[in-house]
Formats: sequence, structure tokens, C-alpha cells
Amino acid sequence: MPTSFKQPIKSNWFILNPKLTTFIFLLTLIGIISLIAQQRYQIIKENRERDLNEVLENAKERLDQLLKNSQNIAITVALTLDQSGKPRNFEKVAAEIMKANPSLQGVQLVPNGIIKYMYPLKGNEAAIGLDLFKLSVFNAIEARKAIRLRKMYFQGPVVLVQGGKGVIGRLPLFVDNKFWGFSAVVIKLDQLFRIAGIENKKSSHYRFQFAKINPLTNQEEFFIPGQDNYLKNTYQTKIVEEGDWKIYLADTRAVYADYQLGSLILFGLLVTMLSSYLLWTLLHKQAQLFTVVHKQTDMLLVAGNKYKTIFDNAAIGIGRINSITGEFLEANAFLCKLLGYTEQELTNKKIKSLIHTDDLALDAHNFKRLRSNEIRQFSSVRRYINKDQQVIWANAIVSPLWEYGEKPSQHIVIIEDITTQIAYEEQLIEAKKYAEELINSIEGIVWEASVKENFANVFVSRKVYDILGYTQDEWSSEVGFFLDKLHHEDKERVITYLDNELFLRKHHEYEYRMIAKDGSIVWIRDSLTVEPSLESPEKLRGIMMDITQVKKAEETLHKSYELVNEQNKRLLNFSYIVSHNLRSHASNIDGISSLISNAETEDERSEMIKLLRKVVTSLNDTLYNLNNIVNIQSSMDLIKEPLNLSEYVNNALQIQETQILSKKAQLIINVPNDIFVYFNKAYLESVLLNLISNALRYSHALRKPVIEITGESIGGGSILRIKDNGVGIDLSKNKDKLFGLNQTFHGNSDARGFGLFITKNQIEAMGDRIDVESKVGEGSTFTIVFS
Repeated sequence: MPTSFKQPIKSNWFILNPKLTTFIFLLTLIGIISLIAQQRYQIIKENRERDLNEVLENAKERLDQLLKNSQNIAITVALTLDQSGKPRNFEKVAAEIMKANPSLQGVQLVPNGIIKYMYPLKGNEAAIGLDLFKLSVFNAIEARKAIRLRKMYFQGPVVLVQGGKGVIGRLPLFVDNKFWGFSAVVIKLDQLFRIAGIENKKSSHYRFQFAKINPLTNQEEFFIPGQDNYLKNTYQTKIVEEGDWKIYLADTRAVYADYQLGSLILFGLLVTMLSSYLLWTLLHKQAQLFTVVHKQTDMLLVAGNKYKTIFDNAAIGIGRINSITGEFLEANAFLCKLLGYTEQELTNKKIKSLIHTDDLALDAHNFKRLRSNEIRQFSSVRRYINKDQQVIWANAIVSPLWEYGEKPSQHIVIIEDITTQIAYEEQLIEAKKYAEELINSIEGIVWEASVKENFANVFVSRKVYDILGYTQDEWSSEVGFFLDKLHHEDKERVITYLDNELFLRKHHEYEYRMIAKDGSIVWIRDSLTVEPSLESPEKLRGIMMDITQVKKAEETLHKSYELVNEQNKRLLNFSYIVSHNLRSHASNIDGISSLISNAETEDERSEMIKLLRKVVTSLNDTLYNLNNIVNIQSSMDLIKEPLNLSEYVNNALQIQETQILSKKAQLIINVPNDIFVYFNKAYLESVLLNLISNALRYSHALRKPVIEITGESIGGGSILRIKDNGVGIDLSKNKDKLFGLNQTFHGNSDARGFGLFITKNQIEAMGDRIDVESKVGEGSTFTIVFS
């Protein structure tokens, strides 16, 4: 070995101390591997946290949308209250809401904290009459919190008294600034989770948890069984203030990161040990020092460059392709894993065999331009088919390895897996579509206007066409379109209100009329909010409800009130007329009194006194019945409440038990226990007694009485039929007189002609009706239709 080569070796401290040099080299490589492992760990952790946050944010947005929709529903139900705090058209409005929102268990109106109005009633009977402030301490705390916040607050998840689990959103209502009660919605818990996307079955490594702090124990309670253990892994949380809920989302892949890092560390340690051993060996081979050093340096440089390239592009698939045959010449580990082939299997395949058939034409066109040197690179989003025949979406970049002007030889394909991104974009599209459908399903026009753009309409739901006849494009076509369509009598009032009151309060509600596209007039109740705050207003958001029918109902009610006043006058006039007709009784009494005074014998006088008593008794019965009739027709404040029809039928039959036994009547009763009618208690007892007693009284002399009583629910009401096999009524002669005053049809000595008249008046006073079918000698059927 020449002296010039030996001198540097002898004078080099590192070469003269091979063990220490190797040890320092080993520590350096271990430090590098540790740094790389730490960075890799951090990348994996950040990627998982970002994925968790995106999924959790999507679930929270869907849950927030559901809660906002529930608030709009509660507001809609609250709008059924009139100025005195009494609901109008509650069942009709609630039925429409339930039809449009199948996820709901029901809607409620809860005056003074007591559940009095519930739709649907069927299946929710157990909730009627519950006092939220007395039911339990927990319920009282949750209810008072909604009052204190003066906004929609959701209690639960709780076990519902009517069965199942759910959450209850309560909107506190105030009439004349005094607490009236709640407008509430009940949402099934499984529906809440489904709509929000809080479902663990859809993912193999994501797990949701739903929790809330119990105000009594101050302990956090979890509502998805068996999932709290996952919180030991990486997780993210979101708070839902409307119900004080916390949503957890955990990543269960604890072993995945360890496996990746373990492989990397093991590989690094192996490289480190091998490199250290080689270095130590090289340092001991001083005779071949420069030859070995140069050779090993070149080998390490190539290996280092390859290692660095593979590492830097670990999340990207790279393949080297023969540009003439299209066969793989080389593929990195990521690409092999992505496509599901080993490197040896992949080098036996042509790249076009892996591209989806629908994308081949475009790929061939671009590659033809690349080979003809029209372009030096191209990229495209295409689909690949892996070994398991699964579709992989990828962003592919193709670059040539030949110089410009040379013949095509080889090219590089860089493939980035964007399958998750495509799926996420599709989810976003579906979520946006769902949000639009949800908004458009609301029975009102949801709108948004920009304050900074001179109140230009930036959004309006499709309901604007259903309610006013304008398209969404027409509504947003020009600034001031809304003001142009206001009714001329309301325009100045609305403009003055907006100029003077808009930015004094965050929430507003007012009514006005608009001119629809067909020229009709539509009454609108507009509820709007200034967003995000009064200090920095940017947008106005609101919902316009069509209250035309409500206004018409108010007008109808006013007319009905006038009609009732007129009826009262007629009733009083009727009473005067009937009283005038009582003069015949007075004349009889006067005549009998004269006969008594002129009677010649005591027997004759006694006979006249008996006759006088009969006349007086008849007069008393007439006055009593007439008084009852006048009371029925003039009553305006009768109390109607839900009554169990089967219970009242049974009570009436018990009262008539003596006559039933004496007549040996056969009873066929088919009235379901779950039928409730809104009626006055006293009137319902009177109606049932009159009809059942008539069925017994007018039974046929030649056969045993058979009385059949059936009830059924129809639509939003019920029907009760009382059928007998008695003597019947000739309707061809007496139909118009059947429910008249003082009308009898069978000559019974105890008949007075008041019973059916009073029954019909009582039923019609409740807003219902009675019909009759009858044949002489066969029997009669009386049908009561309860609305």
C-alpha cells in the first residue's frame, strides 16, 4: 500500500479507534432511527386525530341540524296557541309534523308543566297528565333548566313512561311575559343516533360514545353500552350545548400504530447493527481500506438514496413502467400493498390490466400524447382494480424517463390513494342533499338574507313555490323582491318596523300579507334572527309560516261568535214562545179550579183535585224539559276532555241494569278500551242513557231485545253505533220530526217527546252529529260521529 494512503489512516483518530468510532456511529444511527420513529408516530397520531375530528364534526353537524329542526317543530306547535294561551288546531298541526318527521315519538303541549296535549295519543297515553315538576327531582331540574335558559333544552336520554328510550326537547313558552308551559318534542333515541350517524356498526375501527353529566350525582353517564373502554385509545369529543351532551369518537386501532413503528424500528436497528458491523469490519481491514471504503461508500450511497426515496414517499405508490410493452419493471412496497400484489406478481402484469375499463380510453389518449412528446407529464383521477377486484380511486401522475427528442423507453407512475377522499366527498354531497331535503320538508319558507349586501336574498327553500308560487331563482333575482311583493296595506308598517326595530333585538316575529304569484293574498308569520350577534350583524335567518288558514279560522270564529249570539237571541225568543204556549196548561188549571169551587159533592171535588194534580205535574215536566233545552243551546263554556268511551258505556249499562234484567235483554258490546272522545262528561252520560233506555223501552213485544253497541276509530275521530231489534220508526213519515220537540211515535203513555230532542242538542253542542237508520218492525240504529 503506498505511503500516501497510509498516512491519512494513521493520522485519522476515527480510524485509529474502531470500537469507539463504531459505538459513536451506532448511537448516531439509533438517534436517527428514534427521530424517524417519533416523527412517524406523530404523523400517524395526527392523521388519526384529524380523521376522528372530521367524522365527529360531521356527526355533530347532523345532530345540530336535527335539534334545530326539533326547535322549529316546537315553535310550530307553539304557534297553535292563541293570545289567551289555548291551543288551536293542535292535532291537525301535530299530525302534519309527525307525517313529515317519522323519527319523532310525539309532540306535546305542557301547560304549567303538566302534559295535557299529546300527539299521537295512541301509544302515548301513559304520558297524559304527568306533572314534570312532581314526577321526579331529575325531571324537575331538567324542566326548570329549560325555563331558566329561556330556550329549547333537551332532557335525556331517559326511559319514557310510554316505553322505549328517547330524548325530550322542551321549549319554554311565555304568555304576557309569564311562564305558560312547554312546547315539547319526543325523539326516539335510536332514531336520534341513526340520523346523527352515531352508529358503531358502520366502521370496524371507529367507536362512538354518547354521555351526559347527571345533575343529581354529578357523574358522567354513558348511553351506548360497552363502549366506554375504548376511551383509553385515541379519541376526540364534541359538546352539544342544547342537551349538555358529550359525543366521544375513539380509534380502536391501538395495535396498528405499534406494528408500523415496530417494523420501522426493527428495520432501522437491523440496518444500524449491520452498518456498525460493516464499519467495524472495514476499520479492521486497513490493508484494503481505501478500496473497501470507496466501494462501500458507493453501495451505502445507493442504498441510502433508495431508502430515503422510499421513506419520503411511503404514502405514495411508485412504479417504473416499460413504455413500449406497458409492463411493470419495478414497484415500491406501498404500490404493491395498495394493489394487493407482491412485487414479483406485479412485474408480470401490464398496467392497463389494472385500470378500470371505463378509464382506459382517456388514459390511452393522454399516454399517446406523452409518447409523441406533445406533453411531458399528465395527471388524472382514475380507478384501479386490485387483486380482490375492489375499486381504488387514485390520483395518478405519469412522467417520462427519456429525454425530449429520444425514443420512449421507460416512465414513472406515481399513484396517490384518494378512495377515502372520494367517499368523504360523496358523504358531503349526500349530507348537503339531506340538509336541503330536511330544510325543504319544513312546513315554512326557510330564508337567509345578507346584511352587508343590502339585505339581498342569498337563500330560500323550495317551500316558497308551494306557499307563494315563486321559484327560488325569482325570489333571489333582485334586491327588494320581498318588499315588492308585500301587500300594499302592510308595506309601510313592515318597512317602519324593520327600520326602527330590526337591530334592537336578536329575535323578531311579526305578521303581514304577501301577494302570491297567482295574485292571491297569503298571510305570513315571519320569525327571524339576527346572526351572529346584534353587535356585528351579518345575516338574517328566518322561517315564514303560512297562517292564512289560521287567519281564516279566526275570521270564522268571529262569525261563529256572532252566530252564537244570534242563536242565544233565538233561544230566548223560543223560550218566550213556548212559555206562551203554556197558557193551555194555565187555562186547564183555571177551568179545573172553577169546577172544584162549583162541585156539589165531595167525591166530585176529589176527582177534580186529582185531575188538577195531573195537569200541574205535566206543567212541571214541561217547564223542566224546556229549561234543559234552553240551557243546552245557550251554553258557551262547556268543558270538553278526553273520555274513555268503553268506560262510559259500561256505566250507562250498569244504571240500566234493572230494566235489562226485567226485559231479559241480550247485550253485544264491542267498544275497544283505547277509544277516547273529547266530550262533556254530563252530556256523554245523558246521551248514552237516553239511547240505551229508548232501545229497551221500545223493544218488540214478540221477541227478546238484542242491543248491539260497537265503537271504532276513523281518521282523527270515532264512531259509536247503538243498534236494537225493537219496533222501529217509520222514517218516510217521521224523519224530519224525529228529533223535534214534543214528538212521539209509538203511543207509549210515558213518552214526552223530549229525549231525542235533548240528545241531539247535546251532541251538536259538542260539535258532533247523530244519524239514524230504522225500519218498522225490524229495529233502529243510532250512529254518533265524534270529531
